[in-house]
Amino acid sequence: MRQVNDDSESLIVTTKDADDTVVVMGKKDYDAMQETLYILSNQALVAQIREGQAEFTNGKAQVHDLKDLPDD
Repeated sequence: MRQVNDDSESLIVTTKDADDTVVVMGKKDYDAMQETLYILSNQALVAQIREGQAEFTNGKAQVHDLKDLPDD
């Protein structure tokens, strides 16, 4: 399990019955995959991302200082 987390490689566990095959992956990788699937399933969000990417590619991006957030 440690190696799965360390190298972010999924582990495929097979048995004689192919329907019983499972995949073991790190929680961070699973969470990232779930978030990607959520984003890709939201067409409005994908459109906003593509619009922002096009603006950046066309030199229309603006640089802003990061705002410090309160500690609480």
